[in-house]
Amino acid sequence: MVTMFGRQRTEGGLDARIAELSARRAKGDGSATLTNAPLPEKMIAPVPTFENESSIEERLLIAREELGARLGAEIRPERRALLSRGDLAKIVDAAVQAYFVRHAIEANPLARRDLVTDIMLTLLTPGGADAAGRRNPHKAAIEAAKAQIQPLVLEHMDVAAAAEMPRPAFEAQLTGWVKELLAETKIQLNFTEQRELVESLIADMLGLGPLEPLIADETVSDIMVNGPKQVYVERRGKLEITDVVFRDDAHLMNICTKIVTRIGRRIDESRPLVDARLPDGSRVNIIIPPLAIDGASISIRKFAKRTITLDTMAAGNSISPAMATLLKIAARCRLNVLISGGTGSGKTTLLNAMSRMIDGVERTVTIEDAAELQLQQPHVVRLETRTANLEGTGEINMRDLLKNALRMRPDRIIIGECRGEEALDMLQAMNTGHDGSMSTIHANNPREALTRLENMIGMGGINLPSKAMRTQIASAVHLICQVNRMRDGQRRVTQITEVVGMEGDIITTQDLFTFQFQGESADGKLRGTFQPSGIRPAFLPRAEYYGLDRALLEVI
Repeated sequence: MVTMFGRQRTEGGLDARIAELSARRAKGDGSATLTNAPLPEKMIAPVPTFENESSIEERLLIAREELGARLGAEIRPERRALLSRGDLAKIVDAAVQAYFVRHAIEANPLARRDLVTDIMLTLLTPGGADAAGRRNPHKAAIEAAKAQIQPLVLEHMDVAAAAEMPRPAFEAQLTGWVKELLAETKIQLNFTEQRELVESLIADMLGLGPLEPLIADETVSDIMVNGPKQVYVERRGKLEITDVVFRDDAHLMNICTKIVTRIGRRIDESRPLVDARLPDGSRVNIIIPPLAIDGASISIRKFAKRTITLDTMAAGNSISPAMATLLKIAARCRLNVLISGGTGSGKTTLLNAMSRMIDGVERTVTIEDAAELQLQQPHVVRLETRTANLEGTGEINMRDLLKNALRMRPDRIIIGECRGEEALDMLQAMNTGHDGSMSTIHANNPREALTRLENMIGMGGINLPSKAMRTQIASAVHLICQVNRMRDGQRRVTQITEVVGMEGDIITTQDLFTFQFQGESADGKLRGTFQPSGIRPAFLPRAEYYGLDRALLEVI
Protein backbone atom coordinates (compact mmCIF):
# COMPACT_ATOMS: atom_id res chain seq x y z
CA MET A 1 0.00 0.00 0.00
CA VAL A 2 1.47 3.37 -1.08
CA THR A 3 1.33 6.12 1.55
CA MET A 4 1.77 9.89 1.58
CA PHE A 5 2.90 11.56 4.85
CA GLY A 6 2.04 8.43 6.83
CA ARG A 7 -1.63 7.99 5.72
CA GLN A 8 -3.00 5.41 3.31
CA ARG A 9 -4.89 6.35 0.18
CA THR A 10 -8.40 4.99 -0.26
CA GLU A 11 -11.24 5.58 -2.70
CA GLY A 12 -12.43 9.17 -3.05
CA GLY A 13 -10.51 11.30 -5.48
CA LEU A 14 -9.57 14.94 -5.86
CA ASP A 15 -12.24 15.56 -8.50
CA ALA A 16 -14.91 14.24 -6.14
CA ARG A 17 -13.73 16.57 -3.38
CA ILE A 18 -13.77 19.56 -5.74
CA ALA A 19 -17.31 18.64 -6.76
CA GLU A 20 -18.23 18.39 -3.07
CA LEU A 21 -16.81 21.86 -2.40
CA SER A 22 -18.65 23.35 -5.38
CA ALA A 23 -21.92 21.79 -4.22
CA ARG A 24 -21.48 23.25 -0.76
CA ARG A 25 -20.78 26.68 -2.20
CA ALA A 26 -23.90 26.40 -4.38
CA LYS A 27 -25.91 25.75 -1.21
CA GLY A 28 -24.36 28.80 0.41
CA ASP A 29 -22.24 26.79 2.82
CA GLY A 30 -19.02 28.64 1.98
CA SER A 31 -17.62 28.14 5.43
CA ALA A 32 -17.87 24.36 5.41
CA THR A 33 -14.54 22.57 5.58
CA LEU A 34 -13.69 19.52 3.55
CA THR A 35 -13.09 16.22 5.19
CA ASN A 36 -9.63 14.68 5.09
CA ALA A 37 -10.62 12.03 2.54
CA PRO A 38 -7.41 10.36 1.31
CA LEU A 39 -6.59 9.92 -2.35
CA PRO A 40 -7.28 6.65 -4.24
CA GLU A 41 -4.48 4.16 -4.29
CA LYS A 42 -4.66 3.53 -8.01
CA MET A 43 -4.56 7.15 -9.13
CA ILE A 44 -1.43 6.98 -11.27
CA ALA A 45 -2.21 9.44 -14.06
CA PRO A 46 -2.00 13.10 -13.05
CA VAL A 47 -5.20 14.99 -12.37
CA PRO A 48 -6.15 17.14 -15.41
CA THR A 49 -5.14 20.78 -15.04
CA PHE A 50 -7.97 23.18 -14.24
CA GLU A 51 -7.54 26.27 -16.34
CA ASN A 52 -9.93 28.71 -14.70
CA GLU A 53 -8.83 30.65 -11.66
CA SER A 54 -11.64 29.53 -9.35
CA SER A 55 -10.71 25.88 -9.91
CA ILE A 56 -7.09 26.64 -9.01
CA GLU A 57 -8.27 28.34 -5.81
CA GLU A 58 -10.41 25.32 -4.93
CA ARG A 59 -7.52 22.95 -5.48
CA LEU A 60 -5.21 25.10 -3.37
CA LEU A 61 -7.84 25.08 -0.59
CA ILE A 62 -7.97 21.29 -0.71
CA ALA A 63 -4.16 21.11 -0.78
CA ARG A 64 -3.97 23.29 2.33
CA GLU A 65 -6.44 21.09 4.23
CA GLU A 66 -4.90 17.79 3.20
CA LEU A 67 -1.27 18.80 3.70
CA GLY A 68 -2.06 20.60 6.97
CA ALA A 69 -3.78 17.51 8.36
CA ARG A 70 -1.18 15.04 7.13
CA LEU A 71 1.87 17.05 8.19
CA GLY A 72 0.19 17.75 11.51
CA ALA A 73 -0.22 14.00 12.04
CA GLU A 74 3.28 13.11 10.85
CA ILE A 75 5.24 15.89 12.58
CA ARG A 76 4.21 15.48 16.18
CA PRO A 77 4.25 18.55 18.50
CA GLU A 78 7.29 17.27 20.40
CA ARG A 79 9.24 17.00 17.15
CA ARG A 80 7.94 20.38 15.99
CA ALA A 81 9.37 21.94 19.16
CA LEU A 82 12.85 20.70 18.21
CA LEU A 83 12.68 22.01 14.64
CA SER A 84 13.65 25.56 13.78
CA ARG A 85 11.11 27.47 11.74
CA GLY A 86 13.49 27.39 8.80
CA ASP A 87 13.72 23.59 8.91
CA LEU A 88 9.95 23.28 9.27
CA ALA A 89 9.44 25.62 6.30
CA LYS A 90 11.72 23.41 4.18
CA ILE A 91 9.67 20.32 5.07
CA VAL A 92 6.40 22.08 4.24
CA ASP A 93 7.77 23.51 0.99
CA ALA A 94 8.99 20.07 -0.11
CA ALA A 95 5.58 18.58 0.69
CA VAL A 96 3.81 21.31 -1.28
CA GLN A 97 6.12 20.82 -4.26
CA ALA A 98 5.53 17.06 -4.25
CA TYR A 99 1.76 17.61 -3.99
CA PHE A 100 1.79 20.05 -6.93
CA VAL A 101 3.74 17.60 -9.08
CA ARG A 102 1.52 14.66 -8.15
CA HIS A 103 -1.68 16.53 -8.96
CA ALA A 104 -0.35 18.63 -11.86
CA ILE A 105 -1.23 21.91 -10.14
CA GLU A 106 0.29 24.86 -11.96
CA ALA A 107 0.13 27.69 -9.46
CA ASN A 108 2.31 30.79 -9.58
CA PRO A 109 5.24 31.05 -7.09
CA LEU A 110 3.39 33.61 -4.95
CA ALA A 111 0.37 31.32 -4.54
CA ARG A 112 2.70 28.48 -3.60
CA ARG A 113 4.46 30.63 -1.02
CA ASP A 114 1.12 31.70 0.48
CA LEU A 115 0.11 28.04 0.72
CA VAL A 116 3.34 27.23 2.58
CA THR A 117 2.67 30.18 4.92
CA ASP A 118 -0.90 28.99 5.64
CA ILE A 119 0.27 25.45 6.42
CA MET A 120 3.06 26.80 8.65
CA LEU A 121 0.49 28.87 10.56
CA THR A 122 -1.68 25.77 10.95
CA LEU A 123 1.24 23.73 12.33
CA LEU A 124 2.56 26.46 14.64
CA THR A 125 -0.79 27.56 16.09
CA PRO A 126 -2.01 25.49 19.05
CA GLY A 127 -5.16 23.81 17.85
CA GLY A 128 -4.34 24.37 14.17
CA ALA A 129 -6.02 26.64 11.67
CA ASP A 130 -9.35 26.58 13.53
CA ALA A 131 -7.67 28.00 16.63
CA ALA A 132 -6.03 30.69 14.51
CA GLY A 133 -9.41 31.62 13.13
CA ARG A 134 -11.00 31.67 16.60
CA ARG A 135 -8.64 34.44 17.73
CA ASN A 136 -10.98 36.94 16.10
CA PRO A 137 -14.15 35.14 14.97
CA HIS A 138 -15.73 38.37 13.70
CA LYS A 139 -12.75 39.42 11.58
CA ALA A 140 -14.42 38.54 8.27
CA ALA A 141 -17.55 40.53 9.19
CA ILE A 142 -15.45 43.52 10.20
CA GLU A 143 -13.41 43.42 6.98
CA ALA A 144 -16.58 43.17 4.89
CA ALA A 145 -18.11 46.16 6.72
CA LYS A 146 -14.86 48.10 6.38
CA ALA A 147 -14.83 47.59 2.60
CA GLN A 148 -18.23 49.35 2.39
CA ILE A 149 -17.81 51.94 5.12
CA GLN A 150 -14.28 53.23 4.44
CA PRO A 151 -15.01 54.85 1.02
CA LEU A 152 -18.05 56.60 2.53
CA VAL A 153 -16.01 57.88 5.49
CA LEU A 154 -13.28 59.25 3.20
CA GLU A 155 -15.89 61.09 1.13
CA HIS A 156 -17.02 63.10 4.16
CA MET A 157 -13.71 63.60 5.91
CA ASP A 158 -10.66 65.79 5.44
CA VAL A 159 -7.81 63.40 6.31
CA ALA A 160 -5.29 66.25 6.66
CA ALA A 161 -7.55 68.01 9.19
CA ALA A 162 -8.17 64.71 10.98
CA ALA A 163 -4.42 64.24 11.41
CA GLU A 164 -4.25 67.58 13.28
CA MET A 165 -6.99 66.59 15.75
CA PRO A 166 -6.24 64.97 19.11
CA ARG A 167 -6.73 61.24 18.72
CA PRO A 168 -9.52 60.89 21.36
CA ALA A 169 -11.56 63.65 19.69
CA PHE A 170 -11.06 62.16 16.24
CA GLU A 171 -11.95 58.69 17.50
CA ALA A 172 -15.16 59.97 19.10
CA GLN A 173 -16.19 61.81 15.91
CA LEU A 174 -15.36 58.83 13.70
CA THR A 175 -17.33 56.48 15.96
CA GLY A 176 -20.45 58.64 15.46
CA TRP A 177 -20.00 58.63 11.68
CA VAL A 178 -19.51 54.88 11.62
CA LYS A 179 -22.71 54.25 13.59
CA GLU A 180 -24.70 56.43 11.21
CA LEU A 181 -23.20 54.80 8.12
CA LEU A 182 -23.78 51.30 9.49
CA ALA A 183 -27.43 52.19 10.04
CA GLU A 184 -27.76 53.65 6.53
CA THR A 185 -26.15 50.62 4.88
CA LYS A 186 -28.06 48.22 7.17
CA ILE A 187 -24.89 46.48 8.33
CA GLN A 188 -25.32 44.87 11.73
CA LEU A 189 -22.30 44.81 14.04
CA ASN A 190 -22.23 44.47 17.80
CA PHE A 191 -20.47 46.97 20.07
CA THR A 192 -17.14 45.08 20.08
CA GLU A 193 -17.14 44.74 16.31
CA GLN A 194 -17.94 48.45 15.87
CA ARG A 195 -15.04 49.37 18.13
CA GLU A 196 -12.65 47.11 16.19
CA LEU A 197 -13.94 48.61 12.93
CA VAL A 198 -13.21 52.15 14.18
CA GLU A 199 -9.72 51.11 15.34
CA SER A 200 -9.02 49.52 11.96
CA LEU A 201 -10.17 52.66 10.11
CA ILE A 202 -8.00 54.89 12.31
CA ALA A 203 -5.00 52.61 11.77
CA ASP A 204 -5.45 52.84 7.99
CA MET A 205 -6.05 56.59 7.88
CA LEU A 206 -3.58 57.85 10.49
CA GLY A 207 -1.29 54.91 11.17
CA LEU A 208 0.23 51.94 9.40
CA GLY A 209 -2.90 49.87 8.95
CA PRO A 210 -2.54 46.19 9.90
CA LEU A 211 0.91 46.84 11.38
CA GLU A 212 -0.39 49.10 14.17
CA PRO A 213 -1.12 46.26 16.67
CA LEU A 214 2.37 44.83 16.12
CA ILE A 215 4.00 48.24 16.64
CA ALA A 216 2.03 48.67 19.87
CA ASP A 217 3.05 45.17 21.09
CA GLU A 218 6.06 45.70 23.36
CA THR A 219 7.07 42.03 23.12
CA VAL A 220 7.78 42.47 19.39
CA SER A 221 11.29 43.69 18.54
CA ASP A 222 11.26 43.25 14.75
CA ILE A 223 8.50 43.23 12.12
CA MET A 224 9.13 41.67 8.69
CA VAL A 225 6.57 42.03 5.90
CA ASN A 226 7.11 39.71 2.93
CA GLY A 227 4.41 40.80 0.52
CA PRO A 228 0.77 41.49 1.42
CA LYS A 229 -0.04 38.03 2.83
CA GLN A 230 2.98 37.16 4.98
CA VAL A 231 4.12 39.01 8.11
CA TYR A 232 6.68 37.70 10.60
CA VAL A 233 7.73 39.15 13.96
CA GLU A 234 10.58 38.52 16.35
CA ARG A 235 9.75 37.90 19.99
CA ARG A 236 12.45 37.11 22.55
CA GLY A 237 14.95 36.46 19.77
CA LYS A 238 12.74 33.96 17.87
CA LEU A 239 10.91 34.50 14.58
CA GLU A 240 7.22 33.61 14.37
CA ILE A 241 4.55 34.10 11.74
CA THR A 242 1.46 36.21 12.42
CA ASP A 243 -2.07 36.26 11.02
CA VAL A 244 -1.68 39.90 9.93
CA VAL A 245 -2.37 40.47 6.21
CA PHE A 246 -2.90 43.43 3.87
CA ARG A 247 -5.83 43.61 1.47
CA ASP A 248 -3.62 43.55 -1.62
CA ASP A 249 -0.39 44.92 -3.10
CA ALA A 250 -1.90 48.40 -3.46
CA HIS A 251 -2.76 48.49 0.26
CA LEU A 252 0.81 47.51 1.17
CA MET A 253 2.30 50.08 -1.22
CA ASN A 254 0.11 52.76 0.35
CA ILE A 255 1.61 51.97 3.76
CA CYS A 256 5.15 52.08 2.28
CA THR A 257 4.50 55.49 0.76
CA LYS A 258 3.05 56.77 4.03
CA ILE A 259 6.20 55.74 5.93
CA VAL A 260 8.71 57.41 3.61
CA THR A 261 6.80 60.64 2.90
CA ARG A 262 6.79 61.50 6.60
CA ILE A 263 10.55 62.06 6.49
CA GLY A 264 10.64 63.69 3.06
CA ARG A 265 11.72 60.67 1.05
CA ARG A 266 10.07 58.83 -1.81
CA ILE A 267 9.75 55.28 -3.02
CA ASP A 268 8.84 54.25 -6.56
CA GLU A 269 10.19 52.20 -9.43
CA SER A 270 13.04 54.65 -10.00
CA ARG A 271 14.04 54.43 -6.30
CA PRO A 272 12.76 51.04 -5.13
CA LEU A 273 14.68 50.79 -1.83
CA VAL A 274 14.66 53.27 1.04
CA ASP A 275 15.91 53.50 4.63
CA ALA A 276 13.49 55.44 6.81
CA ARG A 277 12.27 55.76 10.38
CA LEU A 278 8.93 55.92 12.16
CA PRO A 279 7.89 58.85 14.37
CA ASP A 280 8.85 56.87 17.50
CA GLY A 281 12.40 56.32 16.15
CA SER A 282 11.97 52.76 14.85
CA ARG A 283 14.23 51.98 11.91
CA VAL A 284 12.58 50.92 8.63
CA ASN A 285 13.93 49.41 5.42
CA ILE A 286 11.60 49.14 2.43
CA ILE A 287 12.20 47.45 -0.91
CA ILE A 288 9.52 47.22 -3.59
CA PRO A 289 9.06 45.65 -7.05
CA PRO A 290 10.78 45.24 -9.44
CA LEU A 291 13.57 44.45 -6.93
CA ALA A 292 11.23 42.58 -4.55
CA ILE A 293 9.69 39.92 -6.77
CA ASP A 294 6.79 38.79 -4.56
CA GLY A 295 5.60 42.21 -3.44
CA ALA A 296 6.90 45.03 -1.27
CA SER A 297 9.03 44.03 1.72
CA ILE A 298 9.16 46.07 4.94
CA SER A 299 11.65 45.45 7.75
CA ILE A 300 11.05 47.38 10.97
CA ARG A 301 13.52 47.41 13.86
CA LYS A 302 11.37 48.74 16.67
CA PHE A 303 12.45 51.56 18.93
CA ALA A 304 13.05 50.29 22.45
CA LYS A 305 10.79 52.28 24.79
CA ARG A 306 12.65 50.91 27.81
CA THR A 307 16.02 52.57 28.32
CA ILE A 308 18.75 49.94 28.18
CA THR A 309 21.95 50.59 30.09
CA LEU A 310 25.04 48.51 30.66
CA ASP A 311 23.65 47.59 34.08
CA THR A 312 20.36 46.32 32.62
CA MET A 313 22.34 44.33 30.05
CA ALA A 314 24.32 42.78 32.90
CA ALA A 315 21.08 41.98 34.73
CA GLY A 316 19.79 40.30 31.57
CA ASN A 317 22.94 38.16 31.28
CA SER A 318 24.00 39.81 28.01
CA ILE A 319 27.26 40.77 29.70
CA SER A 320 28.76 40.16 33.13
CA PRO A 321 28.93 42.90 35.78
CA ALA A 322 32.72 42.98 35.35
CA MET A 323 32.34 43.50 31.58
CA ALA A 324 29.82 46.29 32.22
CA THR A 325 32.36 48.01 34.47
CA LEU A 326 35.10 47.59 31.86
CA LEU A 327 32.93 49.16 29.14
CA LYS A 328 31.99 52.05 31.44
CA ILE A 329 35.70 52.69 32.06
CA ALA A 330 36.41 52.46 28.32
CA ALA A 331 33.76 55.09 27.56
CA ARG A 332 34.93 57.36 30.39
CA CYS A 333 38.55 57.05 29.24
CA ARG A 334 37.52 58.16 25.74
CA LEU A 335 38.63 54.97 23.99
CA ASN A 336 37.67 54.61 20.34
CA VAL A 337 35.29 51.65 20.32
CA LEU A 338 34.15 49.49 17.40
CA ILE A 339 31.10 47.30 18.01
CA SER A 340 31.04 44.26 15.72
CA GLY A 341 28.26 41.76 15.07
CA GLY A 342 25.71 40.36 12.67
CA THR A 343 22.32 41.71 11.66
CA GLY A 344 19.98 42.01 14.65
CA SER A 345 22.67 41.03 17.12
CA GLY A 346 22.25 44.14 19.29
CA LYS A 347 25.06 46.41 18.06
CA THR A 348 23.01 49.61 18.21
CA THR A 349 21.63 48.66 21.63
CA LEU A 350 25.16 48.29 23.02
CA LEU A 351 26.23 51.53 21.34
CA ASN A 352 23.32 53.37 22.97
CA ALA A 353 24.16 51.85 26.35
CA MET A 354 27.82 52.86 26.11
CA SER A 355 26.94 56.37 24.93
CA ARG A 356 25.24 57.01 28.28
CA MET A 357 28.72 57.25 29.82
CA ILE A 358 29.59 60.30 27.69
CA ASP A 359 30.01 63.44 29.78
CA GLY A 360 27.11 65.85 29.39
CA VAL A 361 29.42 68.80 28.69
CA GLU A 362 30.95 67.16 25.60
CA ARG A 363 29.75 68.02 22.09
CA THR A 364 28.77 64.83 20.27
CA VAL A 365 27.94 64.56 16.57
CA THR A 366 26.06 61.46 15.34
CA ILE A 367 25.99 60.42 11.67
CA GLU A 368 23.45 57.86 10.43
CA ASP A 369 21.59 56.73 7.33
CA ALA A 370 18.34 56.65 9.32
CA ALA A 371 18.56 58.31 12.73
CA GLU A 372 17.95 55.74 15.48
CA LEU A 373 20.56 56.44 18.16
CA GLN A 374 19.10 57.50 21.51
CA LEU A 375 21.74 59.71 23.11
CA GLN A 376 20.60 61.26 26.38
CA GLN A 377 23.18 64.06 26.61
CA PRO A 378 22.06 67.68 26.16
CA HIS A 379 24.75 68.64 23.61
CA VAL A 380 24.14 66.31 20.65
CA VAL A 381 24.00 67.17 16.95
CA ARG A 382 22.23 64.51 14.87
CA LEU A 383 23.04 64.28 11.16
CA GLU A 384 21.26 62.07 8.63
CA THR A 385 22.10 61.24 5.03
CA ARG A 386 19.91 62.37 2.13
CA THR A 387 19.03 60.51 -1.05
CA ALA A 388 19.11 62.03 -4.53
CA ASN A 389 16.14 64.01 -5.86
CA LEU A 390 14.09 63.25 -8.97
CA GLU A 391 16.85 64.65 -11.19
CA GLY A 392 19.40 62.34 -9.56
CA THR A 393 21.25 65.15 -7.78
CA GLY A 394 21.47 66.41 -4.23
CA GLU A 395 22.60 63.18 -2.56
CA ILE A 396 24.48 63.62 0.72
CA ASN A 397 26.22 60.44 1.88
CA MET A 398 27.90 59.51 5.15
CA ARG A 399 31.33 60.54 3.89
CA ASP A 400 30.06 64.04 3.10
CA LEU A 401 28.52 64.34 6.57
CA LEU A 402 31.67 63.03 8.25
CA LYS A 403 33.85 65.59 6.48
CA ASN A 404 31.45 68.34 7.52
CA ALA A 405 31.31 67.05 11.10
CA LEU A 406 35.06 67.67 11.45
CA ARG A 407 34.33 71.39 10.94
CA MET A 408 31.69 71.42 13.69
CA ARG A 409 34.12 71.25 16.64
CA PRO A 410 32.98 67.84 17.92
CA ASP A 411 34.43 66.21 21.01
CA ARG A 412 33.18 62.80 19.87
CA ILE A 413 31.85 61.46 16.58
CA ILE A 414 29.48 58.50 16.59
CA ILE A 415 28.78 56.77 13.28
CA GLY A 416 25.68 54.58 13.33
CA GLU A 417 27.21 52.02 10.97
CA CYS A 418 30.48 52.01 9.07
CA ARG A 419 30.08 50.07 5.84
CA GLY A 420 31.84 51.86 3.00
CA GLU A 421 34.44 54.35 1.94
CA GLU A 422 33.72 56.58 4.95
CA ALA A 423 35.89 54.19 6.99
CA LEU A 424 39.07 56.10 6.10
CA ASP A 425 37.57 59.45 7.17
CA MET A 426 36.38 57.86 10.41
CA LEU A 427 39.86 56.54 11.21
CA GLN A 428 41.43 59.89 10.42
CA ALA A 429 38.94 61.58 12.75
CA MET A 430 39.82 59.11 15.51
CA ASN A 431 43.51 59.84 14.95
CA THR A 432 43.16 63.63 15.00
CA GLY A 433 41.93 64.40 18.48
CA HIS A 434 38.37 63.02 18.44
CA ASP A 435 38.97 60.33 21.04
CA GLY A 436 35.95 58.52 22.40
CA SER A 437 34.41 58.01 18.97
CA MET A 438 32.26 54.93 18.37
CA SER A 439 30.81 53.01 15.45
CA THR A 440 29.32 49.64 14.53
CA ILE A 441 30.40 47.23 11.81
CA HIS A 442 29.12 43.93 10.43
CA ALA A 443 31.61 41.12 11.16
CA ASN A 444 31.72 37.66 12.72
CA ASN A 445 34.59 38.30 15.13
CA PRO A 446 37.03 41.08 16.09
CA ARG A 447 39.75 39.93 13.70
CA GLU A 448 37.31 39.96 10.78
CA ALA A 449 36.16 43.43 11.85
CA LEU A 450 39.70 44.72 11.37
CA THR A 451 39.93 43.01 7.99
CA ARG A 452 36.61 44.58 6.92
CA LEU A 453 37.88 48.02 7.95
CA GLU A 454 40.94 47.47 5.78
CA ASN A 455 38.77 46.42 2.83
CA MET A 456 36.47 49.43 3.25
CA ILE A 457 39.43 51.80 3.13
CA GLY A 458 40.28 50.25 -0.24
CA MET A 459 36.72 50.94 -1.40
CA GLY A 460 37.50 54.65 -1.25
CA GLY A 461 39.86 54.31 -4.21
CA ILE A 462 42.91 55.31 -2.17
CA ASN A 463 45.91 53.10 -2.87
CA LEU A 464 47.68 52.81 0.47
CA PRO A 465 50.17 50.07 1.27
CA SER A 466 48.72 47.36 3.49
CA LYS A 467 51.08 48.21 6.34
CA ALA A 468 50.10 51.88 6.22
CA MET A 469 46.39 50.99 6.39
CA ARG A 470 46.90 48.59 9.26
CA THR A 471 49.02 51.11 11.15
CA GLN A 472 46.21 53.64 10.75
CA ILE A 473 43.67 51.11 12.06
CA ALA A 474 45.86 49.99 14.98
CA SER A 475 46.43 53.56 16.14
CA ALA A 476 42.77 54.59 15.75
CA VAL A 477 40.78 51.66 17.19
CA HIS A 478 41.32 50.81 20.85
CA LEU A 479 38.57 48.31 21.68
CA ILE A 480 36.34 45.91 19.72
CA CYS A 481 33.17 44.47 21.27
CA GLN A 482 31.76 41.40 19.52
CA VAL A 483 27.98 40.94 19.89
CA ASN A 484 26.19 37.75 18.83
CA ARG A 485 22.57 36.64 18.77
CA MET A 486 22.85 33.04 19.88
CA ARG A 487 20.60 30.14 18.93
CA ASP A 488 18.48 30.47 22.08
CA GLY A 489 17.55 34.01 21.00
CA GLN A 490 19.69 35.66 23.70
CA ARG A 491 22.05 38.44 22.60
CA ARG A 492 25.42 38.34 24.31
CA VAL A 493 28.72 40.19 24.13
CA THR A 494 30.93 37.20 23.38
CA GLN A 495 34.30 39.00 23.17
CA ILE A 496 35.89 42.24 24.30
CA THR A 497 39.15 42.55 22.42
CA GLU A 498 41.79 45.24 22.79
CA VAL A 499 43.89 46.41 19.83
CA VAL A 500 47.45 46.51 21.16
CA GLY A 501 49.53 47.70 18.20
CA MET A 502 51.59 46.31 15.33
CA GLU A 503 54.11 43.48 15.04
CA GLY A 504 55.61 43.70 11.60
CA ASP A 505 52.68 43.87 9.17
CA ILE A 506 50.17 42.31 11.58
CA ILE A 507 47.77 44.11 13.91
CA THR A 508 48.12 42.55 17.36
CA THR A 509 45.14 42.12 19.67
CA GLN A 510 44.38 40.55 23.04
CA ASP A 511 41.08 39.30 24.47
CA LEU A 512 40.07 40.88 27.75
CA PHE A 513 36.80 38.92 28.15
CA THR A 514 35.29 35.94 26.32
CA PHE A 515 32.05 33.99 26.65
CA GLN A 516 32.69 30.30 27.37
CA PHE A 517 29.82 28.03 26.27
CA GLN A 518 29.05 25.27 28.81
CA GLY A 519 25.88 23.57 27.60
CA GLU A 520 22.12 23.93 27.34
CA SER A 521 19.51 23.96 30.11
CA ALA A 522 16.22 22.05 30.08
CA ASP A 523 14.30 25.14 28.91
CA GLY A 524 16.52 25.55 25.83
CA LYS A 525 18.64 28.40 27.22
CA LEU A 526 22.38 28.25 26.62
CA ARG A 527 24.61 28.14 29.67
CA GLY A 528 28.01 29.74 29.85
CA THR A 529 30.28 32.13 31.72
CA PHE A 530 31.99 35.40 30.86
CA GLN A 531 35.66 34.75 31.58
CA PRO A 532 38.27 37.49 32.05
CA SER A 533 41.61 36.70 30.44
CA GLY A 534 43.60 38.14 33.34
CA ILE A 535 45.80 40.06 30.88
CA ARG A 536 46.86 43.56 31.88
CA PRO A 537 45.08 46.00 29.48
CA ALA A 538 47.30 48.12 27.27
CA PHE A 539 45.11 51.18 28.02
CA LEU A 540 45.88 50.97 31.76
CA PRO A 541 48.04 54.16 31.65
CA ARG A 542 45.11 55.97 30.03
CA ALA A 543 42.78 54.70 32.78
CA GLU A 544 45.31 55.92 35.36
CA TYR A 545 45.18 59.40 33.76
CA TYR A 546 41.42 59.42 34.38
CA GLY A 547 41.79 57.95 37.90
CA LEU A 548 40.17 54.64 36.94
CA ASP A 549 43.20 52.33 36.96
CA ARG A 550 42.36 50.61 40.26
CA ALA A 551 38.76 49.89 39.17
CA LEU A 552 40.08 48.49 35.87
CA LEU A 553 42.53 46.12 37.56
CA GLU A 554 39.80 44.87 39.91
CA VAL A 555 37.56 43.68 37.07
CA ILE A 556 40.43 42.17 35.06
